[in-house]
Amino acid sequence: MSVSDGLSETEARVFAKAGRRLIPFMILLYLVSFLDRVNVSFAALSMNGDLGFTATVFGWGAGIFFFGYVLFEVPSNLAL
Repeated sequence: MSVSDGLSETEARVFAKAGRRLIPFMILLYLVSFLDRVNVSFAALSMNGDLGFTATVFGWGAGIFFFGYVLFEVPSNLAL
């Protein structure tokens, strides 16, 4: 961003500093999220056989976490 974008010099510096600090942290969070999803799929390979789960049962179990995430996402963001 530059001053010609309608931002003052101070605002441009604030946005640049926030970007330098937040973007690496957000990349780290994305990586952890990706590893978590991959880990669940690797766990399913042996867990389904050990526990006698079908693909449907495992899908419902994994989906319950997604439903909870969707259900509580908006209220938690409103609380923030």
